[in-house]
Amino acid sequence: MPGAIEGFPFSPGLSVFKVAGKIFALTALASDPLTISMKCDPALAESLRRSYAAIVPGYHLNKRHWLTVTVNEDADDETVRDLVQDSYDLVKPKRSPRQAR
Repeated sequence: MPGAIEGFPFSPGLSVFKVAGKIFALTALASDPLTISMKCDPALAESLRRSYAAIVPGYHLNKRHWLTVTVNEDADDETVRDLVQDSYDLVKPKRSPRQAR
């Protein structure tokens, strides 16, 4: 994803993905099963939590704006990839109309 970087600002095993200095995803690399926490539109987050056992409120994060997804459960890979992309899109810098010209 353009401008995205991975870092470990909190601990060596906690992979944090940022764009323009804002976090859009986190994962504990050694967790088993693997989980990914990411930002999500609150209305969509509610719907997803009702639809998938693998999607729960963000672990140690704002429960309204963050999800935690357990990988390889009932949310398929495409859904997980789409959620990561949506999270990135929520935090990436917005282009102003002046910049779009």
